[in-house]
Amino acid sequence: MARLRSPTGCPWDREQDHRSLRFHAVEEVYELLDAIEAGDDHEMLEELGDLLLQVVFHCQLARERKAFDFEAVARNLVDKLIRRHPHVFGDAKAKDVDAVWAQWEQIKRAEKSGTRHDRTSALDGIPRHLPSLLRAEKLVKKARKAKLLKPGGRRSGRAAIASRLFELAQGAQARGWSAEALLRAEIQKRERSLRRLEKSLSRPS
Repeated sequence: MARLRSPTGCPWDREQDHRSLRFHAVEEVYELLDAIEAGDDHEMLEELGDLLLQVVFHCQLARERKAFDFEAVARNLVDKLIRRHPHVFGDAKAKDVDAVWAQWEQIKRAEKSGTRHDRTSALDGIPRHLPSLLRAEKLVKKARKAKLLKPGGRRSGRAAIASRLFELAQGAQARGWSAEALLRAEIQKRERSLRRLEKSLSRPS
């Protein structure tokens, strides 16, 4: 990657920066998902390499800025895995998956406490650029864990829910609307409401 970025390297690679590459990583992730769902090991091998290339590329860009390098990224990951698995690398106990998740969230909150990434809300930590349906699922999951939402909605089977989702997208398209944009706007509205509820519940009575 350093050679590709050098003055005698590739003109395209030399022109890139973190922002110009940001959506390439997203595309590579979706291509990897296709390979996984197809059960195609050959494609998985290739797509994992393409995804790794994005990591290598960003690390080289950061190295040129004297910010960090690939070794620092790998070391940070190893340290995080050890720190967040005290039930494996330490003396902590976690009897099931729920206990593991609760411990993980507690450790993550402690790590970020006092930093600009401090998670003061149970709803923090959902990537803004997630597709809206994935973002909705994450929001609902976090809100339920924080007891801000009760299990709701009509009781339906998987096929019925899938059909309703498709029909909603079809109805939006027929009116010239983007189902993605509509859901994104609704999520923002619901999240604001849930955050207000969370604040009101945290105030001393």
